[in-house]
Amino acid sequence: MTLGAPDRVGVVSTQPVHPSLYQDAAIKHAPLKNAVSSPMRTTILDGLHDLLLERTWSTVNMADVAKAAGISRQTLYKEFGTRKGLAQGYALRLTDSFVSAVDDAVYANEGDSLRTLYVAFTEFFGRSASDPLVLSMLTDDPPPDLLRLVTTESGALIEHASLRLARTFERSWLRASAHNADVLGRTVVRLALSYISMPPENSADVAADLASLLTPFVDAIKGTA
Repeated sequence: MTLGAPDRVGVVSTQPVHPSLYQDAAIKHAPLKNAVSSPMRTTILDGLHDLLLERTWSTVNMADVAKAAGISRQTLYKEFGTRKGLAQGYALRLTDSFVSAVDDAVYANEGDSLRTLYVAFTEFFGRSASDPLVLSMLTDDPPPDLLRLVTTESGALIEHASLRLARTFERSWLRASAHNADVLGRTVVRLALSYISMPPENSADVAADLASLLTPFVDAIKGTA
């Protein structure tokens, strides 16, 4: 089965394809620095999370975060470099949480593409709706630096999450080809990110709609590895 616009390469492929044909047309984004978590980074991000339960991102500075985490500002700057780096690190952890939820949904619903996608998007909407950093974006005057993090500067997050999801789609019961796994991974991540700054009024309905939309593609790429 081949789905795609006329005169373009079909999105479902069972043949080896040169990776350069499917790389993002825009700039390649460098991997996130220190993407692997560490106890110190976890302590810092937990401290930031607790602060954001009481205050918005715009009112939090690096000294506040260092105090909440029980560390020196020097240690904080050594781990994240800048306030932007701190926000990116937090967003990365939140993204990893979403990817882990997708992993769980895949392995808990073997053979059921529709249920897998529905559970994955439902988990995402639930987690993002309750996260304090995301809630900081939903004010009357959202911080521009946070909005850029999930829009014009989201390339690194997309790359990191897409690679993780693609591995799951290749290695799980889906057994998708590398190309098809990559297409599905990027699509799921981009769809999820698009809802962060403007969440749906009824997340259950939207999760069901997105699952219905993507299920034919997922069913088509099963076993293409």
